[in-house]
Amino acid sequence: MNEEDTMRIAIPLADGRLAMHFGHCECFAFVEVDLERKSIIGREDVASPAHQPGLLPAWLAERGANMIIAGGMGKRAQDLFADQQIEVVVGAPSAPPETLVSDYMAGSLRVGENFCDH
Repeated sequence: MNEEDTMRIAIPLADGRLAMHFGHCECFAFVEVDLERKSIIGREDVASPAHQPGLLPAWLAERGANMIIAGGMGKRAQDLFADQQIEVVVGAPSAPPETLVSDYMAGSLRVGENFCDH
């Protein structure tokens, strides 16, 4: 399988579920997806670096993230991720990473309001 066949989705976590405030999560789940089969092929949890404005887009890009599923994220952060060619999905519910990714791949991820106000 080559890189075009897979996607690496980053999900900020708190207590094993999607953290609603992106920039202050405990760790990130990196979920590897087989795009052809639309199935999860792996997961790696990595501790978050200390919070610094503007740090996470480059940090996540260095770890191979192609997409982020988040509850809330400010406009500036979204723009910084776009600069790194990382797609951002906001307004996701607090759920386990595998549920969010499976729902996204099936086209059934229900997203609502962006929970971030800055």
